[in-house]
Order: sequence, then C-alpha cells, then structure tokens
Amino acid sequence: MYDKIELCKKITHLYPEVGVCGIDIDVDFDESKKVWVVDLKKDNHELKHHLEISDAEQCMEGKQCVSLGLEIAQLMKNIEGNQF
Repeated sequence: MYDKIELCKKITHLYPEVGVCGIDIDVDFDESKKVWVVDLKKDNHELKHHLEISDAEQCMEGKQCVSLGLEIAQLMKNIEGNQF
C-alpha cells in the first residue's frame, strides 16, 4: 500500500512539469467517494482531479496515469495560453 506523500512524489516524478508536492500539488484520499483527489495549482489556475484507486495503483507501478496526464496537459495548455 502507499500513502498520499508517496503518490504525490510518484505523480511529480511522472509529470515533473506539475511542480512541488505540498505547494503546487496536493493529494488526499476522499473516504466518502473512495478516490484520490489530486489538487493542482499553478499561478491563478487550479484543477481538482479525482484519481480512481486502480489508476493510482498504476501510477505507483510506474505506469502513466492516463486520465491525470490528460488533465495536466490541459492545465499546462491553459497556463501557456495566458502568458501572451
């Protein structure tokens, strides 16, 4: 099993553009929904992503977190779009 710190570190390892655990990215387990909530913040942008347990386990095994990766890509695109 893994905890939120390990999951956060794995996400930032797979997606280094995300930022720093505890600052740009926060991970918590939602007991009521049984999902990991990944909260990404960059500048004035924020994204909350619900990561299913099976997806989180794939991340921990070193595989890509596909749904999270798509969300991160969209967040980065939105941030880059606002820099002009």
